[in-house]
This record gives sequence, structure tokens and C-alpha cells, in this order.
Amino acid sequence: MTSATADPAGSRLRPLAMGSQWSLHLKWLGLSALAILAIFWRDAADMVRTWWTVSTYNHCLLIVPILFWLVQQRRDELVKLTPILWMPGLVWIGLASLGWLLGEAAGVAFARQLGLLMMLQGAVVTLLGPTVARGLVFPLGFSFFLVPFGEEFVPFLQMVTAKLSMVFLGWANIPAFIDGIFISTPTGYFRVAEACSGIKFLIAMLAYGALVSNVCFQAWNRRILFMLAAVLVPVIANGIRAFGTIYIAHHTTLDFAAGFDHILYGWFFFAFVLILVMAIGWPFFDRSIDDRMIDGDALRDGAYRPRTSYKASAVLTAMSAIILVPVLWTSVLAAQESPVPDQIRLPEVAGWERVDYKPLYPWQPRFDGASHQLLGRYRDQATGREIDLAIAVYDRQAEGREIVGYGQGALAADSGWSRNRSVEAPEGAAAVELIAPGPVTREVLSFYRIGGKLTGSESVVKLQTLKNNLLGGSQQAVAILVSAERNREGSARLPIDAFIADLGPVDKLADAMAGLR
Repeated sequence: MTSATADPAGSRLRPLAMGSQWSLHLKWLGLSALAILAIFWRDAADMVRTWWTVSTYNHCLLIVPILFWLVQQRRDELVKLTPILWMPGLVWIGLASLGWLLGEAAGVAFARQLGLLMMLQGAVVTLLGPTVARGLVFPLGFSFFLVPFGEEFVPFLQMVTAKLSMVFLGWANIPAFIDGIFISTPTGYFRVAEACSGIKFLIAMLAYGALVSNVCFQAWNRRILFMLAAVLVPVIANGIRAFGTIYIAHHTTLDFAAGFDHILYGWFFFAFVLILVMAIGWPFFDRSIDDRMIDGDALRDGAYRPRTSYKASAVLTAMSAIILVPVLWTSVLAAQESPVPDQIRLPEVAGWERVDYKPLYPWQPRFDGASHQLLGRYRDQATGREIDLAIAVYDRQAEGREIVGYGQGALAADSGWSRNRSVEAPEGAAAVELIAPGPVTREVLSFYRIGGKLTGSESVVKLQTLKNNLLGGSQQAVAILVSAERNREGSARLPIDAFIADLGPVDKLADAMAGLR
């Protein structure tokens, strides 16, 4: 007969070993994350500054503690897993590094900040392994909401809000006429401003909807339906809010309606939408408060078992190289010089004379960080028709100094002008009709000259900027805007076409302004 005795020390060996592994891998992860944030501190600081100063992204300040809470929810199950070094995770870091490089070259803050976030995600996958990453898949995915995005949808949401308002006004039997994002009623003239597009609440509701879908639902069909509600309800509610403002103005005064809208929009609207969406989803919650967020045992049973073990020194060295190469590359190219003239002047155009700039409604193109910027008015000596010529010259583009982008160019944010429609443009230009209160409409032709190309496409400008910054080349960029305004009886295009014909080749003018001729 044999006997066996318990071995308390042996029974504790595996937990102690796992605890030691977790401690080591978390130390590597913490140091790597600090190094990444230190290298890309400007992008990290810009993100935090945006969260703090731009009301659309104030909710991002809550996402960081929420991420900590989501990890804590999974902690008891995660400790059942064994972290490992996983070299294929470097592929995600490589994609992130490439994305950052493209963003740096094209001057796109979103791409750089997304690349920074993905580097941190890649560090988690590489230093903790695929099995642990599976347990953290939702927190990792939810972290994408840390990257500010969505401003590009403001014009679209303005149009949606205006059209929804028209539907509700029709139901309320209030006569109204819509012109772009401007709505006319017997009471007054209303504009769906950028701040009234509903973008800030829509983005916040997207993040909130994703969180609730994970925490409160298990069935995917319910999660998808709840996310649809989180998108549609804020959009429809914003249309009702805009309609309500016009409705109140119709039955009271414009001042009273404006004050009511500011109070409603600033204090009660988001709370109302939040409660409404939760009320819709509450009866369908199918996750108990005691349910585990992940199943650590199932993850451990299906854990990835590597055929090869990786040395920490090799993994960390490879990670460092992947992250640092694009930083060094852009630093070398940034040292190239791209001079422009010390001073530029508006051109003399035969048959046209310079006159004082007195627009029907103030208009000033926006080109932040331009080396030179001019705006002047010309009058046709034969017909008396007038046009405006704006020129912006950049020696190079960088963050905050992009020649194209949201709020740049003909349509500056918060200027009172709004995009009305696209119109036919000559080759090498883009044409848009803007509208301002009055109403006053203005047609603008935009030409961009960069890298030897004349184009009206912002996408082409971005791609050419990207190419020049990645491969080297001329960094100078020039924008030439020819514009004319009109009231409902006037014409804007005739004087524009006549001026361009007399001006001569636009590309030669642009090159002269940049000092390339």
C-alpha cells in the first residue's frame, strides 16, 4: 500500500508562476506604452487638448476611466490565462506605424492619432499574446473612440436636419421654403448652423451605444438593433429640436425661440436622447449583472500554443525599429528647404481695375498658417461687373498649416456662409455655390497648384502632398480662388469666366506666386 500527502507548496507553484509572468509582461507593456507616448507626445497632447477644448469630444475624457473599468470587469477571468510574447502582433504595430507616417506626410491629424492608438493596441497584442488579446477584444475596440473623428459629417448632418425640419413643418401646416440649409417661413429666415448639426451628440451616442451593447446584451441581433437606435434616435431628435425652434418662433418671437433653443440644446437635449435610447433598449437587455464578460476557462482551453518561444530582447528591438523608422524618415525630409518670395502682390489684369472690397455679406477664405494670403476685388472696365480674387501661398504644409481640409478654403467654419450646391467647373478647378443670410449667394472656383499639378480636387492635393513629403520634392503649394456674389436677380458665373479668360493660365500665376518662375 502506498500513501500520498498533499503538497501545499506544489499547489501554489502554478499560481505563483502565472503571477510572476503577468508581472513581467505587464512591466514590458507599461514601459513600451510610456515609450510610445513619449515619442509621439505631440499627437497624444493634441488628442487630450481636443477632448478638453472641443465640446464635440468632451465625452472622450470619460472613455479612459471606462476602459480601466472594462479591464477590471475581466480581471478575474484574465488571470486564468498565461501571457506570452507574440511576434505576429508586430504586424499591427507596422500597420499603425505606416498609418502614422501617411498621416504625417499628408498633414492628417486623424491618421496620426489613429496610428498612435493602434501602436498601443499592437503593444498589448505583442506583449500579452493573442489569447489575452481575445479576452480584451472589446476594450481594445472601444478604445478607437478616443480618436476624435466625425467633423467631416457636419455638412451632411446639417442637410439632414434641415430636411427633417421641413417634413415636420409640413405636418404642422407651417409654410416654409428650403434652400440648402436655410429655411424661410413667414416668421423669419433660419439657418441650420454647424453647432446645430447634432454631430456632438451623435458621436457621443455611438460610443455610449457600443458600451451598452457590450455590457447589457449578449445576442448579436439585439446589439445591432440597439446600435441602430443609438444612431437614428439622435438624428431624428435633432431634426425635431430644430423644428421645435422654428415652431416656437412662428408662434412667439425669434428672440424667445433662440433663447429656448440654447437652453434646450445645452442642458436637456442629450439627457433626453440618452433616456429615450435607454428606454427603448431596457426591455431587451439579456445579460444578467452576475454574468461574466468573458469566459477565461474557455479562452484557456482554446489558447494559442506557440511552436516557438520568442526572446523579449528580439521582440522589443523589432518593436522599437518599426516605431522609430517613420519618425526618423519624416525628420530627414522635413529638413528640406522650400522657400517662397518674401512678398507677393495681386496681379494686374488687362481690362480690369482694382476697387475697394465691399461684399454684400462678409466673405474671407481661410488658409491657416499660409506664408502669404491676399484678397482683392476687380471690376470689369467694360461691363462694371465685379469679382474677388483670393491667393494663398504655402512654403510647406504641416499640422495646422494645410491648404485643404475641413474649415479651410472658400468655406470657413462659423463664417455665416454654408455650402449650397456644387456647380460645373472648368478643368483643373472645383466650383461651389455658397449661401449666406439675406440670402446672398456666392460662386467660388478653387484652383490648387502643388507638385507641378493644377487641380480642384482636395483628394489630389492630399495625395500630392503625401507623395512630396514621403519621397521628397517641391513642398510649395498655392491656392487661387476666383469668386463673385449675386442676389437672386444677378449672375455670378459670367464675370468669373470673363476674368479667368483675361487672367491667363492659372498655373503660371500660381508658380509665379510661389517663386517657381
